[in-house]
Amino acid sequence: MTSSAEPWRLTAAEASALLTRRELSPVDLVDSVLARIEAVNPALNAIVALDADGARAAAAASAARHAAGAPLGPLDGIPLTVKDNILAAGLPAVWGSNLYRDHVPEADELPVARLRAAGMVVLGKTNVPEFTLQGYTDNRVFGPTRNPWNTDLTPGGSSGGGVAAVASGMGPVALGTDGGGSIRRPASHTGLVGLKPSIGLVARCDSLPQILLDCEVIGPLTRTVADAALLTAHMSGADVRDPLSRWAAPLAPVDLSPPPPLRILYVPRFGDNPVDPAIAAACAAAAARFAALGHAVEEGPVPFDVDSLTELWGVIGQAAVAWLLDAHPGREAEVGESYPPMAEAGRATGAARYLDMMLRIAAFRRHTAELFERVDVVMTPSAAALPWPAATPFPPEIDGRPVGPRGHAVFTNWVNIAGHPGLNLPADPDPATGLPIGFQLVGGFGRDGLLLRLGAQYEAAHPFAQRRPPI
Repeated sequence: MTSSAEPWRLTAAEASALLTRRELSPVDLVDSVLARIEAVNPALNAIVALDADGARAAAAASAARHAAGAPLGPLDGIPLTVKDNILAAGLPAVWGSNLYRDHVPEADELPVARLRAAGMVVLGKTNVPEFTLQGYTDNRVFGPTRNPWNTDLTPGGSSGGGVAAVASGMGPVALGTDGGGSIRRPASHTGLVGLKPSIGLVARCDSLPQILLDCEVIGPLTRTVADAALLTAHMSGADVRDPLSRWAAPLAPVDLSPPPPLRILYVPRFGDNPVDPAIAAACAAAAARFAALGHAVEEGPVPFDVDSLTELWGVIGQAAVAWLLDAHPGREAEVGESYPPMAEAGRATGAARYLDMMLRIAAFRRHTAELFERVDVVMTPSAAALPWPAATPFPPEIDGRPVGPRGHAVFTNWVNIAGHPGLNLPADPDPATGLPIGFQLVGGFGRDGLLLRLGAQYEAAHPFAQRRPPI
């Protein structure tokens, strides 16, 4: 157990145990985290809206419940940061854009409401790229977020502010969104656990426009699998206002016992797309560890064409930007320079092409479901590149080969298109730089609990939460 002398170092589960035994006060926990934010956020620019007074008031209310022996549950008093594109009542939801600079919602988005109802203390909002459509975190309103492992570098995106906050101790857990890898890749760049849930497991309503359709979901960013399971359990379950959630029963309580032997397809690269050699080596070592844990690990390719999926993603993103700018006429000069051309391309997309994209997504989901009849889990690297300079949109080359904007992100967006759960876990760090490396585990639709059990088994055999960035 980490010493309560520095409560900001605690995981959510560790803090919960101390709070339950009344060896730590929610007020002292929140004060410690707020002091940590004051110390390191100026160097990272991770938290862009801080509600210190509201957090202290919520902590005091939690302390009163604990003193009365009536906490709301294991999350009562635990601090939380919320990604800036997820709505929290009374806090700005700027979405990294001048178009939303003055947007302050009156209601919590449903997952935030559920976590507040569990007693969590909302600290503030974390930085994102504009419209959460980039794989790094920078925008014209707040500027770039930096990686606590090396502040010259990006933590990735679009949940870059959330991962920088958790990795540096500005709260034990954060909420992120994942529309094409935006939880899993930033988690891989900062040494964290990140879960992209199955579509509908975490119901959504009272949200910003969901411009990435049902491909974008809300999930946790944590330092341990147990914390990811704890947050997911309290956010999960159906809500009548979200038809996509009708299938979803709450995960709570999540069973983290070791799973039975599983069939794991390990895919070290997609086609001829380059992968950083350090990432390839770390992920291969992790695959060997799963075999040593008794799972049947087979190396091979995925049975689909990643380039065709990138094309689908382009149609979705361009149409999304066109819709956003059309909803704010005359304000194109206020957004990032890459977005007006995207909007033009989106406006030029005919209805037939858009319908073709929707039909191809449906066909891909059927095809992917068949894949998970043959295997239990697909394992890949989470990102093809190590972190790159903080204000640069993407690494221009990987392993000496030139790549485009999605070259680093090749492994993740198929999971969003399929709608399946994906879990990032830390692998061994890069031996040359010490930078974190992550791999993802992808399961069958609705088998989020199985992924968490497999992740917990790996973590127990090869712990990673003790690794801390130097900031």
